[in-house]
Amino acid sequence: MSLMIVGHRGLMGVEPENTLRSFVRAEREGVDVIELDLHLSKDGALVVMHDAEVDRTTDGRGPVADFTVDALRELDAGLGERVPLFEEVTEAVTLPLQAEIKDPAAAEALAAVLTARRLTGRVRVISFHDEALRTVRRLLPAQSIGLVTGRSTDTAARRARELGADLVSAELPHLTGEAVRECRAQGLQVISWTVNTAEDLARVRELGLDGVVTDRPAIVAGLSGAA
Repeated sequence: MSLMIVGHRGLMGVEPENTLRSFVRAEREGVDVIELDLHLSKDGALVVMHDAEVDRTTDGRGPVADFTVDALRELDAGLGERVPLFEEVTEAVTLPLQAEIKDPAAAEALAAVLTARRLTGRVRVISFHDEALRTVRRLLPAQSIGLVTGRSTDTAARRARELGADLVSAELPHLTGEAVRECRAQGLQVISWTVNTAEDLARVRELGLDGVVTDRPAIVAGLSGAA
């Protein structure tokens, strides 16, 4: 059975994460889905960035929420790339997206953009934050959503069922056979992050998962060649 290949923040192992360059690279390398992360800017725009602060991935300092879009445009996000907005990503690539809400305050803004741009069928909304997924479910009752888990993976099946999710994206070291069976009993797809080595991939196959989230083109090439 072939595995769904999700490019992690594009392909962050070889490109600056969560940049248009990284997303375009992921599409070119042959992933099936692109994953990205969302925060809100000071002026309410959907900013594609993993951390709550800009420090790690740009040459700026401070919380994302303290920057307007214009101020974010001045930052270097790696190799001269700029911090993109969610809408720009949807135009730069054609693949399905997993949009991870990092800041629960971004849930309403994301729901509005998905509706206005008719993206509800192309985007799966994912999050660690139950409250963010509840907000999306309330605003978009038919939207595909996924629960992201790490150390809380043993509660994933129950929480995903309560939220109306159709997928669990679990951190591989915390994923057990029992957790997978519980998710399967609820009709949930199960994928894992972050799968970057042959050993990781062997564990994925042992668990019988539906997909992988990876940083590495070599994993993409290997899986694409085996499909």
